[in-house]
Amino acid sequence: MSRRLPLGEGETARTACARGLLRTGVVEKTGQVLSATAVAERVGWAADLVSDMAAGLLAEHWNTADVDLLASGVDAEGRGLPSQAWMALRRLGWTSGPPEGVRVNDRVVRMAQEQAGRLLRSAKWRAGLTAGLLATWPADPVRRTPGEWDAVRAAVPDGGHLPSGVIRSRTRQIAAFQRRHARSHARRCVRVGGRTPCGADAAAVRVRRAAGHPGPRR
Repeated sequence: MSRRLPLGEGETARTACARGLLRTGVVEKTGQVLSATAVAERVGWAADLVSDMAAGLLAEHWNTADVDLLASGVDAEGRGLPSQAWMALRRLGWTSGPPEGVRVNDRVVRMAQEQAGRLLRSAKWRAGLTAGLLATWPADPVRRTPGEWDAVRAAVPDGGHLPSGVIRSRTRQIAAFQRRHARSHARRCVRVGGRTPCGADAAAVRVRRAAGHPGPRR
C-alpha cells in the first residue's frame, strides 16, 4: 500500500527540507560516541562515494539513446518503469557500485542511482526546452513580442503551462553564454547524445554540488 497522498489534476509533489545542527553521533554496532567532526568526516566520505558512483552512471548513459529510453517510461519489454528513479535504472539494468575493496549498504547505492536517474530524466526536458528556445530565438532576448512569446510556448515542452520566469531564466543563461564565449546561439546547445568528456564532467559536477561537496578528496 502506497503512503503517498493522491494528487489532483494540476497538482505536484514537493519535498521540504530543514537544516539541523550536527552535534554528535553513535556507531550503531559498537555504541561508540563520535564527535561532530568525526561524523562530518564520515558523511563527507559517503557523499563523495555516492557522487562518484552517480558520476559513473552519468558518464555511461549520458547519450541520446539512453536518455530517450528512460524518458519513454517503458522498458525493453514494454512494461512501465517505476516512478522512483533508482528503481527505473535497475529495471533497465543500469547499475553502479562502490570501488573494489569497499562495501556499503544497498541504500548508499540507491542514493547514487536516484541522483543519476533524476538528472538523466531531466536531461530530456532541458534539452527540449533549450532546443525550443534556440529555434525561436527573439530579436531582443530581453523583451519578447507577443508573437515571439506565442512561438516559444509552441516550441518548448509543456509551453502552455510553463511559467514565464523559467523561459526568461533559460534565455538569460543562453544569452550570457553567448556573451562570455562569443559564439553564435545556434551552437550553444550541446546535444545530450554527445559522449564528450565535458558533458559527463558537467553532469558529475552537478551531482557533487547537489551532495554539498565540490568533488572527491585527493
